[in-house]
Order: sequence, then C-alpha cells, then structure tokens
Amino acid sequence: CPASPAVPLAFTMLQLTRVYMGNSMFRGNASLNGQLSHLLEGNNVTQVLPLEPPDAWARRQTEVIAYLRTFRQLVQLFNKERPTNFTQHLCCHLGCRLYPNGTAQSFYEVTLNRTAFLSFHVPSATWEQRWPGELPVAAFARQELMKYPITTQDLQYFLNTTCVSILQAQSARTGKVSGRSHTVLVLGLILGSLALLGMALGIFLCTGGSC
Repeated sequence: CPASPAVPLAFTMLQLTRVYMGNSMFRGNASLNGQLSHLLEGNNVTQVLPLEPPDAWARRQTEVIAYLRTFRQLVQLFNKERPTNFTQHLCCHLGCRLYPNGTAQSFYEVTLNRTAFLSFHVPSATWEQRWPGELPVAAFARQELMKYPITTQDLQYFLNTTCVSILQAQSARTGKVSGRSHTVLVLGLILGSLALLGMALGIFLCTGGSC
C-alpha cells in the first residue's frame, strides 16, 4: 500500500538467491514508497514503473544481467573446486526510510539459509557478523566484503545519501512518483548485487566451515 504522510517513506530492495549443485536461481524486487519499481526473476530484470527512459534503462538492464552471468559462472567454478549436494539460500534486504521529522535510517541485512548472517553498519561502513555462534564462513565472508570500496564506502554512500535523496525528492512531490528520481534506483540493485558477489566468494570458498 502507498505510504501515508504519518509513516516513513521507504525505498527497499530484496534479492533472493538459491544455489544448488552449481546452479543459481535469482528472484527479487525493488519498491519506492510502497510501489513496486523493479522486478528480478531468473535472468530477467524489468522496470515496473517508468522511472528511466528506454535508453538509460537498457544500459542498467545490461549491467544487471552481466552481474547475474558473472555470479552464475563463479558459483559453477566454486562447485567444481568444492562440490556440494545441498541447497543454500542467500537473502539480501537493503534500503532506507525517511521519517516525517526529516531523519533517515538505512539498512542492509543478509541471511544465509534463513538465519541472520551479516549486516552492514551504515554509519561506519563496516560489515558485522550476525550468525549465532562461531562460523568460519561468516568470518571469511565479512573479511572479503571489507576488502573492496564498492562493498564498503560506495555502499555506504548509496544507502546514506543516494537512497535518502530519492525519498526526499519523493516527499517534496507529495508522494507522486516522478521520472526525475530515476537515475539511481537500479544503481542500488547493482551495488546490492556486487555485495552479494563478494559474499559468494566467502561462502563458496569456505563451504563446509573450513577456510
């Protein structure tokens, strides 16, 4: 349902990845102020709301599809190195909220096999382990994600600045979606995907809990 003036505006993204015996399956979506804006299903990502003109959207779409292809190839490579015969589920949930008093809150949460795995502490641009107890895979994945600016500083900037600016523009337009807030929505999907790619390095190089 569209957000009312009494509740925070929100831009959220959800990416689900299922991996089984070297095969990857993707699902996900993005929503702006309660309205579905993008949809990810298999190898296809579509723009549900007309937030980008056709030429710009075609470029974004190509970038996301290239990421999916790279992720799938990496999983196949890791499976050859360390074959697994069980299913793994990764879920990334990220976005930001803008409250009526002008304050904002951003978040990035990751679960592995439906258990809290890692989260991104936006103010300090650091990844934190959430897995209950010791897990070498979680420690290794955190270490990998902390190595790259795109999964630390760039992600922090997107969540703290870019994401919030989308909602500020939305608020200024009294809740009506405008084409002028378009250019960075899929950037969030790409950054989320790259963070997931870094996560894959940790999980599939460390499969079985021994790094």
